[in-house]
Amino acid sequence: MLSSEQVFEAEEQLRKNVRELPDDKRLAFFKAAEQRLKDPDTYAALNYLFIAGLHHFYLGKWARGLLNIAVFLAGVVMLFTPLAIIGISLIAAITSVELYALFKSQIIVQAHNNSIMEQIYRNITRK
Repeated sequence: MLSSEQVFEAEEQLRKNVRELPDDKRLAFFKAAEQRLKDPDTYAALNYLFIAGLHHFYLGKWARGLLNIAVFLAGVVMLFTPLAIIGISLIAAITSVELYALFKSQIIVQAHNNSIMEQIYRNITRK
């Protein structure tokens, strides 16, 4: 489970490290970050509108996105078979997991962005 305090502390440490970079490296960091960072509102909108997992693709988590879509579609297909109870259970399970992601979207995306910024920082400081 993501702790908002840990995510915000990690972000603050990254910002401190970036402020200490020389101007040329700081500029390179911000250019790279601008292209790769994700918007929490877009993530939340994708989650809200398409509960089946499209928001995972937005963050580049293809396996998780495909798993969510597969489980959701399996649940929908089962609704039209004698296994309707299992289908409802699958849809309810995916929905409950995705509701958590919807309510934690700001923290989830910030943790993802922190990871991206950390990678960029490491790449820039190696040069």
